[in-house]
Amino acid sequence: MSVILECRSLTKKYGSTTALSDLNLSLERGRIVGLLGPNGSGKTTLIKLINGLLVPSSGTIKINGFEPGVESKKIVSYLPEKTYLPDWMKVSDAINFFKDFFADFDEKKAYEMLDHLHLDSSKRLKALSKGTKEKVQLILVMSRKADLYCLDEPIGGVDPAARDYILNTIITNYNENACVIISTHLIADIENVLDEVIFIKEGYLQLHASVDEIREKEGKSIDSLFREVFRC
Repeated sequence: MSVILECRSLTKKYGSTTALSDLNLSLERGRIVGLLGPNGSGKTTLIKLINGLLVPSSGTIKINGFEPGVESKKIVSYLPEKTYLPDWMKVSDAINFFKDFFADFDEKKAYEMLDHLHLDSSKRLKALSKGTKEKVQLILVMSRKADLYCLDEPIGGVDPAARDYILNTIITNYNENACVIISTHLIADIENVLDEVIFIKEGYLQLHASVDEIREKEGKSIDSLFREVFRC
């Protein structure tokens, strides 16, 4: 598989605070990658850099050969940590918004996933629970035929049943020629769906390896290794 994301000496500073430091990273298509680290480790900063919401202080970042910008946004599907759709929207309004905005959006797939949830698309977002609203946002993101999916804390703050639904939605609906990045600190809940993991601590890359390699070399689960590295 070809490289979809490449970071070279990527650094991001906020004043005197360094959020990411000299990060070198390459990710290939066809992989589900866990971006793991405690809160404040730099996970969201990296995802925002990928999506062009932040500009590097130094170093480079390229998505399929493009620097973050108009061309990269066409092939990156982004789920932010916080809800961003306005409450006045109906679910159908949100689908129409994505259909108009993204050429790779599959409206039929979105409605099929909504039907699976038994969710009425005429409902307004303000009438939905937090968990259901997050599922709707995930459906929108996963209905794109993107090359890179960036999911920032998709299972944070939802109940275990909702986590199962979210993870199943991710693994059954992403473009198999794409790369999926899942940022989280809830390792035990997602490690069974991962092909690779990235450990970030205080802005520094601690580890990038395949899940199989870690289990064979370390003889332990990703969650156990994470707790050892970060002493949780």
